[in-house]
Amino acid sequence: MKRWRALIVLGAAQFLMVLDTSVMNVSISQLVEDFDTEVTAIQAVITLYALVMAAFMLIGGRLGDIVGRRRMFVLGMVVYGIGSGLTALAPALWVLMLGWSVIEGLGAAMVLPAMAALVAESYRGRDRAIAYAVIGGLAGAGIAVGPLLGGWVTTYLTWRLVFAGEVVVVVAVLLCRRMIATPTASGPRPRMDVVGAVLSAAGLGLGVLGVLQSSTWGWVQPRNPPFTVLGFAPTLFVVGAGAAVLAAFRRWERRREHESADPLVHLSLLSRPVLRSGLMTLLSQNLILLGLFFTIPLYLQVVQGFDAFETGLRLLPVSATMLVTSLCASSLGRAVGPRRVVRLALTTLVAAIVWLLATIDPVIDDGQFAGAMALLGVGVGLLASQLGNVVQSGVGEEERSEAGGLQFTAQNLGSALGTALIGSLLIGALAHAFTTHVEENPRLSEETREQVGVALEAGIAFIPTDQVRSAAERAGLPPSEVDAVAESYASAQLQGLKAAILATGGVALASFLVTPHLPAGRGSRPREQDAGATAGATGSTH
Repeated sequence: MKRWRALIVLGAAQFLMVLDTSVMNVSISQLVEDFDTEVTAIQAVITLYALVMAAFMLIGGRLGDIVGRRRMFVLGMVVYGIGSGLTALAPALWVLMLGWSVIEGLGAAMVLPAMAALVAESYRGRDRAIAYAVIGGLAGAGIAVGPLLGGWVTTYLTWRLVFAGEVVVVVAVLLCRRMIATPTASGPRPRMDVVGAVLSAAGLGLGVLGVLQSSTWGWVQPRNPPFTVLGFAPTLFVVGAGAAVLAAFRRWERRREHESADPLVHLSLLSRPVLRSGLMTLLSQNLILLGLFFTIPLYLQVVQGFDAFETGLRLLPVSATMLVTSLCASSLGRAVGPRRVVRLALTTLVAAIVWLLATIDPVIDDGQFAGAMALLGVGVGLLASQLGNVVQSGVGEEERSEAGGLQFTAQNLGSALGTALIGSLLIGALAHAFTTHVEENPRLSEETREQVGVALEAGIAFIPTDQVRSAAERAGLPPSEVDAVAESYASAQLQGLKAAILATGGVALASFLVTPHLPAGRGSRPREQDAGATAGATGSTH
């Protein structure tokens, strides 16, 4: 039991990092009400949290190499605790964004790469595979507990208590920090690549910012942007600027490697097929999961009218099956190989998404919905049981922090894109469907169509149908046209939700393209392990 003490402490940190994301997702409606804002503003808060983590994860991994991984883990937990305390006390939306999205995001970017490296350093062979399965299971537990705990606390007390409780957990982890062995330093410590750090953070930030704002700015035709570029919406230009900065980052890092200077990350790692496939699958996993966990609570709370606790209860099947599957499936990976398990997971996800699409109706069928959620959890749990070990087993001991930085960069970039891109598709599909319904509805006069068109030009939000009805009544529309507008919006809501969920299915199908290079089974040896990964790392891949 003594050898697993470090895993308990590191796993508690993993649990904590996942918990509050799921709490935020299930508390969207209450946050909108408490801060007197719109769904898109809370979407921005959730996306910014994942974006900050993605943008600074490589930096956090490199700082772990410089100051020591256990020390970086402890410092990150302190920063995370400060952010949690500020979030619990947030009097305004901008303070919530500062405490949760920025400070907690920075803390997580310090903690997670160090945690991944510390797990890999603390365990070898089969123990390492078990350790990563437990870490994946605890992530599932955070997702399992988050909606239910957060829903109950949000509905009957206040969501702020969750973040106050996180401060207590952070203090407990810090008190137990000596259970984590201090890794023995080998060789000179690297220096921070400041230019690379700025370029990576700026490139990732601009790319996700463009995707996030696309629902407000429009992709090509401007909706409500702060400025236009040659008459077009700035979205694609901002995304393009992010891509250009990342290209400059790539050139800078290769130059640093060529000059034998310390880069922020050795991009040659990405030339290893197993590692690259593992990272791309991680990105896809989180894009799908966070896209769905943003969309589904909107369906349950805004369309169905459930409170946060009722929403948490309906999300429980996905969380429970994810936890059980991720804990049980590591042995399956050793028996048949990660590649087969990942492909089975993606097939399960596609089936679950198709089933879920069939349940998106004006009146929810709780049995069918629970079945789809449970199957979704099995798919994500199968993925979670394999990918952490695949990524860390594809590198040598001295590359653990870099691999951890890349691992959590991929995960959080997927999370940010999931919330931003799927949220943007949802709003775009809602606007298109509502416009079409209004234009084609014979019960609406030309004057009403023009009024709705003007309102859509100013922007559209995902709100309860009752609010649309009230707005139509305040506009002085006759009762029959008020009903017609409300019905059109209700239909458009369901179409927007289905379009967003369908997009996650497309991502799952596309993810099959990156699986061929994953380890195939007991007898396979990935190319990069032959090139220099340690014997312990090789032994734990299968």
